[in-house]
Amino acid sequence: MVDRLSLRLVPDELWELVEPLIPAFTPRPQGGGTAPLDPRQVFTSIVYVLTSGFAWRDLPPSFGVPFQTAHRRFTLWTGAGLWRELHRALLDELGSHGLLDWSRAIVDGASVRAKNGGSLTGPSPVDRGKPGSKIHVLSDRAGLPLAVAVSATNTHDSHALRPLVMAIPATRSHRGPRRRKPAKLHADKAYDQPDLRRWVRDRGIKVRIARKGIESTDKLGQHRWVIERTIAWFTGYRRLTLRYERKAEHFLAFLILGASLTCHKKLRKLTT
Repeated sequence: MVDRLSLRLVPDELWELVEPLIPAFTPRPQGGGTAPLDPRQVFTSIVYVLTSGFAWRDLPPSFGVPFQTAHRRFTLWTGAGLWRELHRALLDELGSHGLLDWSRAIVDGASVRAKNGGSLTGPSPVDRGKPGSKIHVLSDRAGLPLAVAVSATNTHDSHALRPLVMAIPATRSHRGPRRRKPAKLHADKAYDQPDLRRWVRDRGIKVRIARKGIESTDKLGQHRWVIERTIAWFTGYRRLTLRYERKAEHFLAFLILGASLTCHKKLRKLTT
């Protein structure tokens, strides 16, 4: 039985997309004789940790999932690539309904303090040298996240542009073949490098990167607010506002899950 909180965190239509992607359950070698937990309960508990920001050990008993099991399953599913598969599935749903706007893509990043250090962290230039990470987001024209990445916070934003563009999955279209290339790419002055401009153009994408010392902040702001709003959506997932995970792949897993939930919210809003 799914209670009201669980249904709010993971609605039936979201679970219909998630369930076929869940890796098959493999019992632990040491056994124990207990029946496998309901994967929907486990998935819901992971979404709860992401949205609430609570530690794993503070997972409420009402979910019916021991926090050790929830964390172990999160680790296994991360290794199996579940989160990227889910994000791709939701982008396919949006694309098949004609709800992705490929006329423009926008890229930006934001720094997050890393409370416990770990991989892909570095001294933050905006937080008195404290360890931190940076989240990178590339969205469509409406702000829907197409690709996300994580780096150390002292990594220059421009280093993330190529990986983000290459990470855009081939996505189903309302009509015609799958698509993974926007018509234009917008970015702020941090990405103003000749080699990046050439690289983007070589892929048949028009370049709209602000030029240092030439284009005004007002002109840049006409498009920048879209990606800033997207990053603000991510801060609504409390586990992303402060990095607790020592392993970068776990923090990235939460980021991709946040991108998936953001896509689902838009899909649910636009199809109801």
